[in-house]
Amino acid sequence: MKTKTRSFQFKLWIYFALFSAFIFLVLWLLQIVFLRGFYNGMIIRNTNKVLDSVVACKNDEEINDAISRYALDNTVLIHICDAEGNQLNKGDPFSQSISKGRKDQEPKDFPGKRDPDDKRDDRFPGDGEGFPGGEGFPGDGDGFPGNWQGTRIPPMYEEYLEKFTASGEDTIECRSDDFYFCASYISYQGNDKAILLVSATLNAVGSAVKIIRVQLLWGILISLVIGFILSWFLAHRFSGPVDRLSDKARKLGDRDYSEEYPRGFCTELDELSGTLDRTNEKLIISRNFQTELMANVSHDLRTPLTMIKGYAEMINDISFDDREQCRNDMQVIVKEADRLTALVNEILAYSELQTEDKLEYSTDVDLSKLVRSAVESFSTLCKPDGITVESDIAEGVIVDGSRSHLERVLYNLCENAVRHTGDSKTIRVALTEANGEATISVTDYGAGIPAEELEHIWERYYTSRMRKGQGVSGLGLAIVKQIVTIHGGRCLVQSKEGKGSTFSVVLRTLPNS
Repeated sequence: MKTKTRSFQFKLWIYFALFSAFIFLVLWLLQIVFLRGFYNGMIIRNTNKVLDSVVACKNDEEINDAISRYALDNTVLIHICDAEGNQLNKGDPFSQSISKGRKDQEPKDFPGKRDPDDKRDDRFPGDGEGFPGGEGFPGDGDGFPGNWQGTRIPPMYEEYLEKFTASGEDTIECRSDDFYFCASYISYQGNDKAILLVSATLNAVGSAVKIIRVQLLWGILISLVIGFILSWFLAHRFSGPVDRLSDKARKLGDRDYSEEYPRGFCTELDELSGTLDRTNEKLIISRNFQTELMANVSHDLRTPLTMIKGYAEMINDISFDDREQCRNDMQVIVKEADRLTALVNEILAYSELQTEDKLEYSTDVDLSKLVRSAVESFSTLCKPDGITVESDIAEGVIVDGSRSHLERVLYNLCENAVRHTGDSKTIRVALTEANGEATISVTDYGAGIPAEELEHIWERYYTSRMRKGQGVSGLGLAIVKQIVTIHGGRCLVQSKEGKGSTFSVVLRTLPNS
């Protein structure tokens, strides 16, 4: 399959590959391009540190020990001379290592060991003559340690000695293409103006850089190939779950939705998969609601519309001149229009509640005041019909929720009780609080509900279908159920045929209520 250049997998692979290339580029720069400068910088810092350390010595013995030690440890040449260039002492790392090797390899006691009084020259063959061609360590015309005391410093040092004495400074630094020199005054062997010269070879990593360059080049090429392969594997590993979630999202709401997502790759994608599952459930509920709306509510909508149209035509054709009949027909039209408006409002309210999982906004609600207000309102509304509203309301009950939603719950429960109160003409509203829960109970004393219907009573349209069409749309109790659910509460119902029914809503109270 052709790779899409804008796909998540391709972009992730490119980012991983570029990251690998960047890492190896930095490694190349550090090891090859900047290696010589870094090495020379370290040599210069070490050389200055050696100069400062020797100058800080307090006596000749410490200076002699420091010269031998620092020359070997830091691979530098150290000369101490007077103003005329006569050598007083020197440290040579090459000769120091040879001397150290002689002492380490020589047995403490063996047959034929040299007599301590033997005054023969102890130098290696050629000491004093230097390397072939008459040269010793670079810049050292005397070669290996021999009879150098009192001789002059090597010729190339004299140029820097003249610069130092002519500068009038206590310390100077000089640098050529291949060497670095620094000098300072020091007190040595009774000479307060002895001169300490320290030098080191620069650019000594030239041949090593060539070897490292070839080795690093092959290493980088191999590593880049491995890095590109690993980055492709990682990109494929990460994009796979995303592609599966994308396929899952495309199938949301399908009737045959059965897309399974293998959980465990990462928490965020698992949570996204769970969100898609919940979204699919909502889509299915919404689709079913639309189906039920068309199947069950269409008749309820058609009836008032037919009544309105019929009575309007009757007024126009028959009762237009009969004021009394016209007034009666108009009252029917107004009644059916109110019924139609209430039906549409309930459908819209339930549709809106179906999209909510939890409350977006909540506040402390004084449930005691809310229930008392609802009781007073219904007492006034029901008085003309001779219906009595009894109440038993606990004080100071506070819950966390939406005041408008809870008002709708009370209104629907009371309205349902009024419609089914029967000949008793009495309903009862109670609010109790116990064990951190508030219970609102609304009781009617009507015909009651058969036991086999109780488990379905909260379903939408059920009361409209099974209870002889009483109510507006059959959505009143379904709206109550949905509101209580998003408040984290529960709904209960108790009923006996011929004795009446009690609908209850249980909500969690706040700790201070």
